[in-house]
Amino acid sequence: MSTPQLNIALIGYKFMGKAHSNAFRQVARMMNPAAEPVMKTLVGRNAEAVQAAAAQFGWQKTDTDWRKVVRRKEIDIVDICTANDTHMEITLAALRAGKHVICEKPLAMNLKQAVKMAQAADAAGVKHMVMHNYRACPAVALAKQMIEEGRLGRIYHWRGTYLQDWIMDPDFPLVWRLDKHAAGSGAHGDINAHIIDIALWLVGAIDEVCATMETFIKERPLLGGTDAGLGAQAAAGKGAVTVDDAVISLARFRNGALGTFEATRFAGGRKNGWGFEINGEKGSIAFNFERMNELQYFNREDPAHLQGFRTILATDASHPYMASWWPAGHIIGYEHTFTHMVGNFLNAVAHDEHPHPDFWDGARVHAVLDAMSKSAAARRWVGVPEVVPQPVLV
Repeated sequence: MSTPQLNIALIGYKFMGKAHSNAFRQVARMMNPAAEPVMKTLVGRNAEAVQAAAAQFGWQKTDTDWRKVVRRKEIDIVDICTANDTHMEITLAALRAGKHVICEKPLAMNLKQAVKMAQAADAAGVKHMVMHNYRACPAVALAKQMIEEGRLGRIYHWRGTYLQDWIMDPDFPLVWRLDKHAAGSGAHGDINAHIIDIALWLVGAIDEVCATMETFIKERPLLGGTDAGLGAQAAAGKGAVTVDDAVISLARFRNGALGTFEATRFAGGRKNGWGFEINGEKGSIAFNFERMNELQYFNREDPAHLQGFRTILATDASHPYMASWWPAGHIIGYEHTFTHMVGNFLNAVAHDEHPHPDFWDGARVHAVLDAMSKSAAARRWVGVPEVVPQPVLV
């Protein structure tokens, strides 16, 4: 029996659009999912630029009107890679049209929006997923497996960091990620969201937080233009930075563990240095994305003269996702995390299963993000509201 095909519409074509496009190109060849993606339509506001991107990435058609595209009967999955302030509008339109939806993180601008999107997705009866791609690092998925196997025992500590330095130059211009109206927040929603999602996935729900935030450079040149990555060119004049540059937070998990979170774009020398350490009664694990194929593991039950962190090279076919790739020791990279996530989603659609992280998982991240923002503003501990699937309010 032939593999069913699912037609994809991708909204957005720059940094994340490129990453998602590569995933759709590679997934059928390498992961053999239960459904094959057809790269039907790429959507962007600039007709000439989106046509060039479609030719480069392998999309069949282009359009500049996402509203028209999401209503097309031929489209099965809408994948959203646009600025944060557009996520809800595009998602709700796609859901009304009965499409399955993948959305980049953070899911929305705040918890209220995220819950509305999750409710609408459930009511539409479609599959929905937030692209928290770092869950699909084989070493991180191995950490999840080890925790579920009880290898750490009771968890005492979570330490999560996400360190970058890409806007330290005060002459770097006001891209949309530095505009509260488009992004919602700065390093907080952009990169702290990633480590919050991993913490919730690995350690569990968070009860309360105590956070502080800072904007180090409060005025920057206006934006002249952007490239396909994170680079940009300045124009004449200056404007105010309206988001945070850095956030640090304490956290208390529901299971009794204590946590720390640090996300900054002002850590000189750190390009995409995110990672975590988890300490438990039986041992510890530590991960550094800049060495993404490795997981550090300490076992307290080893004999005293053999105790110490060991490096697990998570490239064996027995490790999560790795059977789709190369012989042991032949490492994979950033782009593979998106391929894994797309493969998971295609399988969920084909088998009528529920993918994760779904929009409710995305809303749980927003519950923590919002609580940290409130804490920083009030300079006190703030409780994190519990997020559970709710019926659509009529």
